Amino acid sequence: MSVKDHHYYVYIVASRTRVLYCGMTNSIQRRVEEHRSGTIPGFSQKYKCERLVWFEHFQYVTNAIDREKEIKGWSRAKKLALIEKQNPSWHDLSEDWRK
Repeated sequence: MSVKDHHYYVYIVASRTRVLYCGMTNSIQRRVEEHRSGTIPGFSQKYKCERLVWFEHFQYVTNAIDREKEIKGWSRAKKLALIEKQNPSWHDLSEDWRK
């Protein structure tokens, strides 16, 4: 009997003007494509948060949920520092996924 690998991601997508949206998913590629295509109604669609600028991977959903809640409670400055530590140029981390 094999154990199924679980994958959960906490991520931040940004608009070109650096409006931020933090979310959690079990399929980062699908979710980023949904943001990019504008199929998710609400905040990220309204502000065109389409560029993946930061993400973390988790094996357990509860850890991912806790981390998402933690980040959502942070100040904007702390979120910017998190992004810039991993991605100082704000490069779209999903850019190569479409090729």
